[in-house]
Amino acid sequence: MREILHIQGGQCGNQIGAKFWEVVCAEHGIDETGKCNGESDQQLERINVYYNEAGSGRYVPRAVLMDLEPGTMDSVRSGPYGQIFRPDNFVFGQSGAGNNWAKGHYTEGAELIDSVLDVVRKEAENCDCLQGFQVCHSLGGGTGSGMGTLLISKDQRGISGPDDAYLLHECMVLDNEALYDICFRTLKLTTPSFGDLNHLISGTMSGGYMLLEISRTA
Repeated sequence: MREILHIQGGQCGNQIGAKFWEVVCAEHGIDETGKCNGESDQQLERINVYYNEAGSGRYVPRAVLMDLEPGTMDSVRSGPYGQIFRPDNFVFGQSGAGNNWAKGHYTEGAELIDSVLDVVRKEAENCDCLQGFQVCHSLGGGTGSGMGTLLISKDQRGISGPDDAYLLHECMVLDNEALYDICFRTLKLTTPSFGDLNHLISGTMSGGYMLLEISRTA
């Protein structure tokens, strides 16, 4: 089985990532404790693409969560599936980036990035055949944009060969205005929230996730 390592960063990336894991857990029949309560054995097929199997039949998301301030991490932990993540995979600072790209990329983010990469390396080394990385972050703000691009540039340095470098990135860019348009025109919501937008994004990500699973059996 070829595994995927998911990384989510910043407030936006972690909020979207939390919704993504809710959807994926529901598809595989994984409850809030990491146990499988699905109705079909097929729900456990190819589960190792995104999950590590721990003791006592628990499944732990292969995910690294990062931010430059602890508030977002506390929000994820207190969410419905916050307890299924590996505690050591929460990597965060205390100062925040203040919506400043330079802080995320050059100062506060640069000070934390080695700790993030260390956790990423440990997760990657536990994989039998790592297929790739999935990074969820915003293009605005400080941590998601600044530290997110710093992380991607660090990962890129570990890829050797022109063919590998050419195939390194596949970006899925989602626009808030387009998402609001879907909420207003298609879903007929009068006051859509960021939670509604994140729900749409998680559905799109989940669809791509299913394609990755199917491609491994083709």
